[in-house]
Amino acid sequence: MFTIRPARPSDRDTLYRICLETADSGADATTLYRDGLLVGHIYAGPYLAYAPDFAFVLEDEEGVCGYVIGAPDSREFEATLEREWWPALRAQYADPTDIPQAERTPDERLTHLIHHPPTASQEIVEPYPSHLHIDLLPRGQGGGNGRRMLERLFAALREAGSPGVHLGVGGGNTRAIGFYRHLGFQELERWPGGSLTLGLKL
Repeated sequence: MFTIRPARPSDRDTLYRICLETADSGADATTLYRDGLLVGHIYAGPYLAYAPDFAFVLEDEEGVCGYVIGAPDSREFEATLEREWWPALRAQYADPTDIPQAERTPDERLTHLIHHPPTASQEIVEPYPSHLHIDLLPRGQGGGNGRRMLERLFAALREAGSPGVHLGVGGGNTRAIGFYRHLGFQELERWPGGSLTLGLKL
């Protein structure tokens, strides 16, 4: 029996773990990173801290097994993180800019994002100002859980007045791309390396 509830601050460690265990195009990335907290610092922690009204978890009898998190105003969220979230992490993790990009370790590629966080283009955030991340452990996948979680977040974003939401997905994650397209997401942007930005009107 799966239930969806608002995320709580006490869920932080679990969200970080799920983030890491789904970070390899949906597969477990635990062995890819020496510092298991890096992925969560970038893709989970900021949302729980600064957009808690748009963070929901999927829970069963074993505990939390998935989450959906988002920000209603991507530009405002980026500015908040620049003031409140990134400075402490930048003091903790050195910027690897002196290491050629092709020679960086997986950890160094993530620490580079801490110092140079990607931002969505203005052409995307105007019609699709919100963005989201969703990750489910294998036991939570299927059965409509992903759709139910996204609909819960979409309802919160609509209530906040958002006209549209976007997300990024790796080009190799064909299962996720198919899932998003089935929900009505459209391709907005294709990046070198095959990653996609998808958008949905709310």
